[in-house]
Amino acid sequence: MNEDLIIEGCLNNSPVAQRELYNRYSPKMLSVCYRFAPSREDAEDMLQEGFIKVFSQIHTFQNKGAFEGWVRRIIVHTCINVLKRNKKFNDNVDMEYAMHASVRETIPSIMQAKQVVECIRLLPVGYRTVLNLYAIEGYSHREISEIMDIEESTSRSQYTRAKAMLEQILVKRRIIDKKEPKPELVISAI
Repeated sequence: MNEDLIIEGCLNNSPVAQRELYNRYSPKMLSVCYRFAPSREDAEDMLQEGFIKVFSQIHTFQNKGAFEGWVRRIIVHTCINVLKRNKKFNDNVDMEYAMHASVRETIPSIMQAKQVVECIRLLPVGYRTVLNLYAIEGYSHREISEIMDIEESTSRSQYTRAKAMLEQILVKRRIIDKKEPKPELVISAI
């Protein structure tokens, strides 16, 4: 079933089209949720809530731009709304504490990108959220400040602190060498 037929079917509340849409986009969107969520279960909950919004708002898709981008935007905003609702991104971490926080070891991953994502998930929620929105999703600090209801300067400082903390985690886990490029270059590969 092509994308136009899927959209048309979803507009008519067709369970077959809805299942097809979900099966086509849920793996990519789960990885988006996974970067924001503290656990896989939370990511799956965010994904489900996001797809409920996709199905209920599909009539607003105007065929401007890629449909996948439209779905992704809804998923990202759903993740942010879940974090806001739980007020988890408001937790601020003192930089001194963060630098000395213990990093739990996990089984080494085959792919460096997967390891970087796992390290990103170790960041405090506020840092992780700003890093995801800015470095991976491409939002500006002004947009992030509006989405998260924080000051633009807070977005910038949390991004700077997130990069520093992520670099320490990556070095500690021996994923990067201090002589290698900064994490932002590694993140672009995700």
